[in-house]
Amino acid sequence: MKDVVVLVIQLTEHIRFYNKKIKKIMKKSIALAALLAVLGTSVFAATSVKSGDNNTDEISFVQLKKDNGFGVMIDKETAGKAVVIVYDDANNVIFKDVLSKGQSGEKSYLISSLETGDYTVEVVSKGQTVKKQMHVYEDGDAKSYFFYQN
Repeated sequence: MKDVVVLVIQLTEHIRFYNKKIKKIMKKSIALAALLAVLGTSVFAATSVKSGDNNTDEISFVQLKKDNGFGVMIDKETAGKAVVIVYDDANNVIFKDVLSKGQSGEKSYLISSLETGDYTVEVVSKGQTVKKQMHVYEDGDAKSYFFYQN
């Protein structure tokens, strides 16, 4: 009977020890998740570029809400075509898309077919060129990305 009591006490001590470890790990995980959420929000917040000239187009990059990719929004001052080009890190053209000559528009691009690595996304509209550096990486079973801050 005495052996059973000693065994129960030892098990209780082990449980307390591992509960403390689990609590520390959970606190660190929650803090890390909060940090990633804050950083993710700042990285994926819409970034727009507009020069001082009132006759230029406004170009914005936005994160897609449901799919894994990004969107390019162009608020055109005058009708004209726009071009979106994606380059790999060796400056080879991976993808080129000509947007319609309409007034304004938004186009979505998925990153699932891109290899892991660095890319440049270039948008040209009415003589204005905007370039963003993007990194694609493996995130579990899927791919994810982020734009470097300028």
